[in-house]
Amino acid sequence: MGIHAIRLPDIGEGIAEAELTEWQVKPGDIVKEDDILAVVMTDKAAVEVPSSVAGKVVELGGEIGTLMAVGAVLIRIEVDGEGNEGDIAEDAATPPAAAPAPKPEAPKPAAAPAPKPTPAPAPSAAPIVARAQGTKPLASPSVRGRARDEGIDLRQVPGTGPAGRISHEDLDRWIASGGIQQGGVTRAANTGIEEVRVIGMRRKIAEKMQISKRQIPHITIVEEVEMEALESLRAALNAKHKGDRPKLTILPFLMRAIVEAVREQPELNARYDDEAGVIHRHGGVHVGIATQTPNGLNVPVIRHAEAGSLWDNATELGRLADAARDGSIKIDELQGGTITITSLGPLGALATTPIINHPEVAIVGVNKMQIRPVWDGQQFQPRKMMNISCSFDHRVIDGWDAAVFVQKLKTLLETPAMLFVEG
Repeated sequence: MGIHAIRLPDIGEGIAEAELTEWQVKPGDIVKEDDILAVVMTDKAAVEVPSSVAGKVVELGGEIGTLMAVGAVLIRIEVDGEGNEGDIAEDAATPPAAAPAPKPEAPKPAAAPAPKPTPAPAPSAAPIVARAQGTKPLASPSVRGRARDEGIDLRQVPGTGPAGRISHEDLDRWIASGGIQQGGVTRAANTGIEEVRVIGMRRKIAEKMQISKRQIPHITIVEEVEMEALESLRAALNAKHKGDRPKLTILPFLMRAIVEAVREQPELNARYDDEAGVIHRHGGVHVGIATQTPNGLNVPVIRHAEAGSLWDNATELGRLADAARDGSIKIDELQGGTITITSLGPLGALATTPIINHPEVAIVGVNKMQIRPVWDGQQFQPRKMMNISCSFDHRVIDGWDAAVFVQKLKTLLETPAMLFVEG
């Protein structure tokens, strides 16, 4: 028998370390070749590490949340044969040195038996008299003075005396309960504190957001967009192609609008290298879609949105969103975005302040759609309206250019026929 050490493999993409986020085995487990041993988190994706041998798990190489370098020992497994860390039989042939016998302890003097504590008398359970709402509480001057000194509102304290009179004992009970009593029912204060380690995807999200807010001076513009025409077009296209094409949401239309807008302003379809001080303007529009998953926020990237039709982009969006949610998405499908869309869907607010997906320079936020009164010059008309919230890296995008981009999006969304006009 021997010990075989399995090391953290080279995951590629120049990754030097990964975070251990999940163990699938424990010491003593019997594993077969290709069984999943652990899950590690790289910059953006979870990667499963399989076993290359069969045997019994004897040692785990780290705790959940440990950052491990590529090549570090992930796990040790007892295998038939020599293994790659020596032979157990040879090691066992050398008997361990005998441990020194413990020195006898001197007898301790017998301790005198401790006196039994006298049990405190249980407080009498006096009935609590309900007091009508708005009624002035009854209490002696000393009780009122004590309540005033303790910062207690006597209107909240149930009294057990005649006509609900509040005594010092009632104050004692109130203070002991943590000051939480409603309707004569005492509720204990919850003083528990739960520690939750920030690991895995949550840690990566935290690091990414910290970099974005620390390094990028954000400017956010919120604009109101009338969605009547686009929603009518979307409904007509979905009805026409029901069953043979994917259902269109607002996002493929917004992607198309972004493609048209950055054609005139290529500086917004870019990534900024902070250290080198270089802006990389991309010809292809690679749109990241912020997607909520059970493991946290992912941003799968729809590559070359400029080359896809509405339905092409809708199909790719659905595929990537499903892969992100079930954890099967690949690392390269989460990288290389040039501009991002974020949406809270039906939970959206009137306005948001999106955080830019570093190192990109712009992000477009979709807010809640609702019917609002709109003045048409003569009277208010009900219109389907939606706000868009766009944030920009103010180091490389001036306020004027940001406003031009937002107005271009507004025009394209309000007159969706222009999305399909060439030139």
